[in-house]
Amino acid sequence: MAESASEYHHGEMNIVEQQRTFKDAMAATKWAIVILAALISALTLWFCTAAGFFSGALVALVILVVGGVALRDRPPAH
Repeated sequence: MAESASEYHHGEMNIVEQQRTFKDAMAATKWAIVILAALISALTLWFCTAAGFFSGALVALVILVVGGVALRDRPPAH
């Protein structure tokens, strides 16, 4: 059988842009989840309980700080 006339060679493609895009998409997803968790918690405490606005804002702030510490960039573990 004749070989394919393709110029593709497995493993020779530069994937730096794909890696950067994947890393950025993962970071955006993680931050969006933390922000949504803070927002949902704040709005739930504000409107659905007797805790009020300031308690909801405090809980949202705590979630954002803990999320920021958990999601900070760390050097590779080599």
